[in-house]
Amino acid sequence: MIRLKIRPMCREDIPEVAELDEMCFSVPWSAASLEGELDNELADWLVADLDGTIAGYVGAQTVLDEADLMNLAVHPELRRHGVAKALLTSLMLRLYDRGARSLTLDARVGNVPAVALYRSLGFEVAGRRKNYYEKPKEDAYIFRRELKGELE
Repeated sequence: MIRLKIRPMCREDIPEVAELDEMCFSVPWSAASLEGELDNELADWLVADLDGTIAGYVGAQTVLDEADLMNLAVHPELRRHGVAKALLTSLMLRLYDRGARSLTLDARVGNVPAVALYRSLGFEVAGRRKNYYEKPKEDAYIFRRELKGELE
């Protein structure tokens, strides 16, 4: 695993995060949307900082005690090095500390590495959304996990 610093996303990160989002997703978030999340009291966004470069990011919104993962992305050249796992585990602990007791997320049925990651972290399939994704059209698994003060 590479050495990372997981920290809260700040405004200075937005251009690099938006560029990463365009690199990773067929329907990326705009820089304005990402920046708006920083002002959202319900949102928590973290970045994986690798020597001053954004290796990945993750964000969630929490209502009452239920959190929903908004996005998780890792630079293509840094995948399969533990970046996504580090981001997600850090986010889950942060969400728990802030009162969330469950986390849900959607994942493309065909995204085998993501599905494997979520299962390895204790997420279970809670449902399936038909034709949820565009470009290309694909179903999504709905994953859910109870949050605890520590990760087993």
